[in-house]
Amino acid sequence: MRKLVNRGVSRREFLRVSALAGAGVVTVACGAAGEPAPATAEPAPAATEAPAAAAPAPAPAASASQYSEAPMLAELVKAGSLPPVDERLPANPMVMPVAESIGTYGGTFRRGFKGVSDRWGPTKHIDRLLAWYDQSLNLQPRIAESWEVNADGSEWIFHLREGMKWSDGAPLTSANVVWWWENVINNAEVTPSGPSGAWVSGAENTPMTVEAVDDYTIKLSYADPKPLLLYSLTRSNRDFFSPGHYLAQFHNDLTEDKAALEAEVKEAGLNAWTELFDAKRYWYNGGETPMLGGWRAMNELSSELFLMERNPYFFAVDAEGQQLPYVDSVNHRFFEANDVFDLRIINGEVDFQSRHVQTPNFTLYKENEAQGGYQVFVGKSSGHVAMQFNLTTPDDKLREFFNNRDVRIALSIAVDRNALNELVYDGLMVPRQYSPLSVSAQAYPKQANAHIEYDVDAANALLDGAGYSEKNADGMRVWPGTTDAISFIIEGTDAAGSVTEDAVNQIVKYYAAVGISAAYKYSERALYTEHYQSNAIEAAFWGGDRTVVPLAAPIIWTCEQPDRPWAAAWALWKTTNGTDPNGQEPPADHWVWKIWGLWDQIQAEADPAKQNELFFQILDIWAEELPMVGYLGEGPTLIIVKDGVKNYLPGFPVDDPTGDEHLLNTETYYWEA
Repeated sequence: MRKLVNRGVSRREFLRVSALAGAGVVTVACGAAGEPAPATAEPAPAATEAPAAAAPAPAPAASASQYSEAPMLAELVKAGSLPPVDERLPANPMVMPVAESIGTYGGTFRRGFKGVSDRWGPTKHIDRLLAWYDQSLNLQPRIAESWEVNADGSEWIFHLREGMKWSDGAPLTSANVVWWWENVINNAEVTPSGPSGAWVSGAENTPMTVEAVDDYTIKLSYADPKPLLLYSLTRSNRDFFSPGHYLAQFHNDLTEDKAALEAEVKEAGLNAWTELFDAKRYWYNGGETPMLGGWRAMNELSSELFLMERNPYFFAVDAEGQQLPYVDSVNHRFFEANDVFDLRIINGEVDFQSRHVQTPNFTLYKENEAQGGYQVFVGKSSGHVAMQFNLTTPDDKLREFFNNRDVRIALSIAVDRNALNELVYDGLMVPRQYSPLSVSAQAYPKQANAHIEYDVDAANALLDGAGYSEKNADGMRVWPGTTDAISFIIEGTDAAGSVTEDAVNQIVKYYAAVGISAAYKYSERALYTEHYQSNAIEAAFWGGDRTVVPLAAPIIWTCEQPDRPWAAAWALWKTTNGTDPNGQEPPADHWVWKIWGLWDQIQAEADPAKQNELFFQILDIWAEELPMVGYLGEGPTLIIVKDGVKNYLPGFPVDDPTGDEHLLNTETYYWEA
């Protein structure tokens, strides 16, 4: 038996333990009082047996004085409009560690966002699921009290926290997982593509089976190994658990009043009940939809000031038994232009934020720290300055152009990355392709440095050799046999005056120097989404992230993230099992199939070293083919933290799978005074 000293178990450790010869079950648990419970490897059961589910660690019996709560909730309890805190918390609440000190209650965090299409800013505060990272990037129990996994990762047993509740006080049990599985994922009208991604395994995409062992134990069984599953159970705001007690009224198969549902669909101006049902699943639905995070929505996301207030049923406490979160509310104030947001920062009106804080404005922010009463912390950015040429664009001539590897290489080496870095980013970034960060376990210099040398002569030779040597009187290359200049539109979500617009316009000048005409076009996020979802996009300028823990979210590498549309139609086809009308199956001999095949192998491989070897083979393909062209990366990311905010630890890489600046537990941040 091997004892692990962490409260949870690191990815490397639990996969290493589970891969031991003859290993059986790995158990991860979190004790009620914050003491680490051991994770053990036990003898393997017979091949026909399911692994025994270890009982969750017992919690001390609750008493009237065991837990305390925020004054605003205590007032509600006193008024009789809210149950006592002991009745709202699970029997074994998560004991959330603090980075600096035990906190005190009260106050608001003020942030900024760009409206409905920028919902991910608010969402990343609250969308933690069964497990979450610690500061060493080890996965720890969160909503799950503990879990067990067999040797090859084909069977996972999760123990939920007994007595945990939704934000409306309804119980959270294994039945919520079964409801989601049966009525959402396996309902052909709600999810036409059926189960995918984390919910299937093997080359045949065989769906998992879901079994509620008891009210607080759920078992997921796969036909093939699924050792990386836990990565898919860290962030979600509407998957895995569904509040069926609320959503049933909007589900045509379950509602008791279909006429009322039909009337509501019409009143909302929607075409089908599935559209209304889908909207009601989101936590920010005006505060109506029950959720599990630390703060619940109090109004519509479309409001000028989107309000989030503490969830009275949040399932975590600190080591002294204080129910979290410490801060009462989190507000997101709408802005359209970045300079408006910058003005709010230097005026001291932003309390904690990295999203939309622009690195080239570092000097502006620093010079106003004292006036604004904040500090500028510097972390490492996972993002890259990168161009996506849509290999599946509907324009036949452009499609052939972009699919020529020599063209992509030419448009990579035609850009002087050092000059671009100095001119736009004050020299703060590093010339490189889109690639895992140097701090990542999957860092691969061969791919990071592929085709990044500035060489105009070589770029011109490649374009000539690719069959695009003819030029017009202006020196611009033309489509073979015509007088029409080769040109394309580059879409992006950064408006005029932004740093991103400056960067793409500089890159466009470099393209023009080798005879290729391109222009940048700003699209509001919702319109941009509409374009990539319909494959109605030629090229895009949205950098790449997910480079800190690439195996946790490989979707850009594996052509499964259509908003970075280096092959939008293939991504839509892949992620919907071929059901999206805008999706297209790649040619049978295309190298993207090799990427998908390698990723299938990685998903079935329990040995971390072999996982990396296989992932490096994917990166070898990227180094050779340049699916999307990266220009700069490894840059700093700025985080504004108001004076008096406690328990934030600076210096971590900022990435989407780790919740951006919210890598640690935002619920433990508090105001010192």
